[in-house]
Amino acid sequence: MAAVTVGILGATAYTGLELAKILARHPEAAIVFVSSRSYAGQKFSDQFGEVSGICDTELITPEEAVRKKVDCVFSCLPHAVSAELCLPFIEKGIRVIDLSADFRIKDPAVYKKWYGIDHPKPYLLEKAVFGLPEHYREQIKGAQIVANPGCYPTSILLPLLPLLKSSAIPINTIIADSKSGVSGAGRALKLSSHFVEAHENFSAYALGRVHRHIAEIDQELSLAAGESVEITFSPHLAPLNRGILSTIYFLTEASAGECYSVVKDYYNSEPFVRVRIADNLPAVRYVAYTNYCDIAFTGGGDGRPVIAVSAVDNLVKGASGQAVQNMNIMFGLNETAGLV
Repeated sequence: MAAVTVGILGATAYTGLELAKILARHPEAAIVFVSSRSYAGQKFSDQFGEVSGICDTELITPEEAVRKKVDCVFSCLPHAVSAELCLPFIEKGIRVIDLSADFRIKDPAVYKKWYGIDHPKPYLLEKAVFGLPEHYREQIKGAQIVANPGCYPTSILLPLLPLLKSSAIPINTIIADSKSGVSGAGRALKLSSHFVEAHENFSAYALGRVHRHIAEIDQELSLAAGESVEITFSPHLAPLNRGILSTIYFLTEASAGECYSVVKDYYNSEPFVRVRIADNLPAVRYVAYTNYCDIAFTGGGDGRPVIAVSAVDNLVKGASGQAVQNMNIMFGLNETAGLV
């Protein structure tokens, strides 16, 4: 008998597929349902041939899913939709890990500013824990609602939070230049993610204070620093299926070596953060299909910015792998179960 029974809402998203693959090999988890309103009645493996023989479960509607008995629900639904469809599970006392933005932002006014709508369930925000295990592990253990961080924020926050928490390394003027694979845009059809548009192309988008992930990045940087912090964020679309590489520039009187030492010490016992030396910078291929975040520091000196470089797989540490890491913490399992 599996230790944890789980269900996946929005299972036909790329993150839903990644969750199913991870959970299918998890030694202490069992998938009870996979849900999709658009594909209800079809086998999950008919939509994704890579899970044939691994997860041949029939997709059911969210309404049918509510009648299933599970310990934990993962939601891969769009923002606003996710909070609404997670509510029946929350009301039944089922623990929820939400991969949308619906529970990441603490202030409903900030949510409305960035997402253009009133938060559908604002009274639940105070119950939600931001699901970055390396910084909120103790709170995640007892949480009913975990707000899984976004992929870009994960790649930016992990290098910076230990520095902002350290009085020895004051930093300011943070600029993050991030490149993401095309799967970061989701499975829905968009002109920018068509093969001919993305292949052999490299483009910037949502420059300035525009990209919605800025809200959670600013929130978490400010909480770590104990004062308001705003980031300049420049996302780019790279002709890759998956992966994120973030190059982060910031001003500090500390050297790159001192930043390395603080971050290395902070993550010394963390199973999924690897702090590399400057001669061996992170690269997407080192983290693809894994739950690792690789970090390194270089630059600095003579008034020049220190440069942090980080890499994650946007579908694993940036989404579904981190969600399973959170589940492992919530249910007292080995944190690396299903992920190594």
